Amino acid sequence: MVKREMIVDVAALDLTTVVADIEAIRQFNPQRFEMEQLTAIVYEDVDKLICVGYKDVTDREFWIRGHMPDAPLMPGVIICEAAAQIAGFFTMKHNLLGNANVIGLGGLTNVRFRDPVRIGDRLVLAVRAIKMRRGVMVHCEFQGFVEGRMVVEGEIKGMDLPPEVLQAG
Repeated sequence: MVKREMIVDVAALDLTTVVADIEAIRQFNPQRFEMEQLTAIVYEDVDKLICVGYKDVTDREFWIRGHMPDAPLMPGVIICEAAAQIAGFFTMKHNLLGNANVIGLGGLTNVRFRDPVRIGDRLVLAVRAIKMRRGVMVHCEFQGFVEGRMVVEGEIKGMDLPPEVLQAG
């Protein structure tokens, strides 16, 4: 896979200016407790369909005890979940699919992990919507950075989950 151009220059962003804190994120994302993988949203560009947020990786993460004992690394699937949560937040907040219920993970492609994410890192994730089918799905590209280095990149698809899928079984 050819390395993509940067979605946004993360070094030029003010990560201290929070656009949405965890309470604001909860207004659009259903994840709670251990599955909340975002700390804050710090940048949105509705015209370019870009959203940037971050996850502060602490020593209280649910995966630390088992992934990898004595040298915990943030699991790639959790990194992808964080990217999906930013995409879902942005899609729901700006009604990109037109009155969607909840955005669910529809697929991942071209994902490449370049460096590990560890306890104490701030994982900054940039997501850009590149294709949408109203009422059906959103296709985004994403990139993740730690201290300015790209640690992950890929593409993610989100789909509108119908209400019956979300009902308790």
